[in-house]
Amino acid sequence: MESKNLKSACESCPQYNPNGLKKLGVDVEKYDFVVALAGNPNTGKSTVFNALTGLRQHTGNWPGKTVTRAEGGFQYNDQKYKLVDLPGTYSLLSTSEDEEVARNFILFGKPDVTVIVVDAGRLERNLNLVIQILEITNKAVVCLNLMDEAKRNHIEINTRALAKRLGVPVVAASARFNEGIPELINVVSEVANGTIVCKPHRIKNVPKHIDEAVKKLSEALKKQFPTLPNSRWIAFRLLEGDQRVLEALRTEEFNPS
Repeated sequence: MESKNLKSACESCPQYNPNGLKKLGVDVEKYDFVVALAGNPNTGKSTVFNALTGLRQHTGNWPGKTVTRAEGGFQYNDQKYKLVDLPGTYSLLSTSEDEEVARNFILFGKPDVTVIVVDAGRLERNLNLVIQILEITNKAVVCLNLMDEAKRNHIEINTRALAKRLGVPVVAASARFNEGIPELINVVSEVANGTIVCKPHRIKNVPKHIDEAVKKLSEALKKQFPTLPNSRWIAFRLLEGDQRVLEALRTEEFNPS
């Protein structure tokens, strides 16, 4: 019922609705929180972006990159949120420019919340990216999109069980019909404000010699770069020979001027 009210309100007034959401379009110069929107290609990520901002993809390019970026904003409960739509990727291993841009923003851009949009009908395929993002950030929400298509294919997903396994909130949605969008906005707000504390489940079964090397390198990184986010994950990437992460450390790309 709530989503139906949202839809009818949007049809009569595109900027306001009774759920406390105000779509700001590109007016995001001043904001309280930054929200990153990540996901595989073809998960309806752009539809979620449009549902939150009222835009139809206002795009530009990332500085120094040919990769397209889209930014917009929304206001909820008197707080403003800047929404950054990251390139659709299947992983964050930085084997392409898209992956590099998405990973570096989540890691070095320090968004207050990362919303991971997944295709409910292809959940297993999408979980690879989800797990990689949860290795980087503690503040994430999984948006289980395209639920309407999943239901047509007789696919049922226990969102509570999935949230428990992942350690972050999971919201079922069909963004094209605005279903689940009010719930998503509320959960994003609660994570951003610390009302919901995420405890993502991460890989723990690491061989002892690797774990010791990671701890040693992680501590060294913390001393040299006190503001560096998630030094443990970066230590893993450096031990695997990730040249892009090494370059980011050398240039202090993570340290905004």
